[in-house]
Amino acid sequence: MIDISNDEKTYKQVDFSQETVAGKEFQSCRFVECSFANCDLSDCEFIECKFENCNLAMVQIANTGMKDVQFKQCKLVGFDFSLCQNFLFEVAFDDCQLDYALFTQKKMKKVQFRGGSLIQVDFSECDLTEAVFDNCTLTGATFFRTRLEKADFRTAIDFSFDPDQNRMKKARFSEIGLAGLLQKYDLRIERN
Repeated sequence: MIDISNDEKTYKQVDFSQETVAGKEFQSCRFVECSFANCDLSDCEFIECKFENCNLAMVQIANTGMKDVQFKQCKLVGFDFSLCQNFLFEVAFDDCQLDYALFTQKKMKKVQFRGGSLIQVDFSECDLTEAVFDNCTLTGATFFRTRLEKADFRTAIDFSFDPDQNRMKKARFSEIGLAGLLQKYDLRIERN
């Protein structure tokens, strides 16, 4: 049984799909190898929490607060971050599977995506100013009316987006990544 308010607890190998989690608060908690698959996390508050090797695929998160939350080697397939509270929203990702996740309209200045898969992720209308996409696979990711000023895509792979549809002043790219910015022109770029 999980308390209404949980501070500085470590949960290891807990299957939260068997628990009632909605409406609970977790502050400075650590979740290690836990499963939240298909769990209802609506109206929860996660403050300064860390998730390591957890399965958070297809969770329900309406009105969930995520304030300084870190995910490391987690499965977040289909996670709809756009439903999270905007107030103090702050997340970071290290080697996570975020395929089909939604971040639509989130303000995530300086967010860190270190490694991992971001296939078909929707970043439409996000503020990703100074975001870092370090060794990320961005196949089919959507960037539309997205603020990407000073964002770092130097080691990201397989991205494609229209510079005319996004704010990109001083964004950083490797020479190889430039092809992803020109795809709409259907050019053949060859290396000598």
